[in-house]
Amino acid sequence: MEMPGQAGHDNKMPQMTVLEILNRTKVFFEKKGVPDPLLDAQYIISHGLKMKNRMELYLNFEKPLTPAELDILRPLVARRGNREPLQHIIGDTSFRGFVIKCDPRALIPRPETESLVDMAKDALKGIENPFVVEIGTGTGAISIACAKEIEGAKVLATDISEDALALARENAQANGLGDMLNFAKGDLLDAVTLEAIKKATGDVFGEASTKIDCLIANLPYIPDGEKGKLQPEVDKFDPALALYGGPDGLDLVRKLLSQTEDKMNTGASILLEIGSEQAEILKNEAANYPWLEFSGAHKDYCDNIRFVSYKAK
Repeated sequence: MEMPGQAGHDNKMPQMTVLEILNRTKVFFEKKGVPDPLLDAQYIISHGLKMKNRMELYLNFEKPLTPAELDILRPLVARRGNREPLQHIIGDTSFRGFVIKCDPRALIPRPETESLVDMAKDALKGIENPFVVEIGTGTGAISIACAKEIEGAKVLATDISEDALALARENAQANGLGDMLNFAKGDLLDAVTLEAIKKATGDVFGEASTKIDCLIANLPYIPDGEKGKLQPEVDKFDPALALYGGPDGLDLVRKLLSQTEDKMNTGASILLEIGSEQAEILKNEAANYPWLEFSGAHKDYCDNIRFVSYKAK
């Protein structure tokens, strides 16, 4: 299939301008079913041409593109046409203003998930040096934001995937956290060992018995039956380990909740991202965890129910 700008090597053809390649790319993306064809065309072209932002693209609409520049753009456009996520092509995304590197090692952090950080900040008001644990950290975005935004927070980020943890460490380093953010590998709360707690809280020599002040998790919650039905960006490029959670999507959520007995300080919060239809199920099952109180279902900024919270008794 002819890619936008393929005629750029033909010396008989006039050089195409930025505006012309933008329009051609938009049409190509529309044919490929890309959800935001114009926006993605703007991002990819400005990225490929090493522009600072999309505004610079508009200031250069009449600029002719050289064959070398078209050679740079063509494979980027082809990748997006194949529905590879924009964040993988560009290499990063913004999460609460922090630059988060993205690649196939972990799920791309979604803007809606940013609300979990606001919920954590509200839950931890008045608690000095709170101990925050994130289960299934992926890129590390939530833990990085918590470490940056919650004063005095001691944050432990865990994941079962060594690849995801490697990416999260890279992101922590790139965001200036270095050794300030701690990581542990393991399955759910099994990763929160005495050694991991000591390292995260700074209690290296004492017998740490630190309990969790806020537990955050964006676990896989898509029902297994949805495999093959998701958008290609998710189905083909996101790690399956980070997506599917059993027949109704809640297997890992239930397992995590069952592990929290005696692990939380009184009044501590558990904040979970879920599917909108799953909040009622979890509310109805709250009696299965008598040491917890179901404290609510919460909407994201798109007005969709996306989170549930619990308080430790």
